[in-house]
Amino acid sequence: MDTEFHLAQPDRDAAWDLYVELITRITTQPLEESDGTEQAALNSVYALFPLTRETIKAHGRHSKHFTRLAVVILNQKIRPFTARWHRRAEEGAFDDPQQCREFRSELAELQQTLREYAGLLADLAEVEDLTDLVPGKPGI
Repeated sequence: MDTEFHLAQPDRDAAWDLYVELITRITTQPLEESDGTEQAALNSVYALFPLTRETIKAHGRHSKHFTRLAVVILNQKIRPFTARWHRRAEEGAFDDPQQCREFRSELAELQQTLREYAGLLADLAEVEDLTDLVPGKPGI
């Protein structure tokens, strides 16, 4: 019995499209304490929803492996974070230094999850995973 796993080209293409978005955003890149704003970081994470939806639609129902992975990440990993922090942000959380530190701590945890996800996308896309390339580190 042949149990070899075959990915369709739409899976690879969709994985590549979202992989590029992930590795070039705050979703996977460090956010130093003195850099950026919490609201901008939250907006960048939230932007993954329309980007992923468009990627799924653009590559069609033949990207079922990608779609399965993307929906799980959106609904089980990203949505709880964005839902919690959108409400807090509207209530003024980012005016409170303690809540800003809490946001950045939770963002760092989410980033680790999304770096792992980016690695899976790189595998699906059959490309080298560049997620951990950070300016100033060897290799740059």
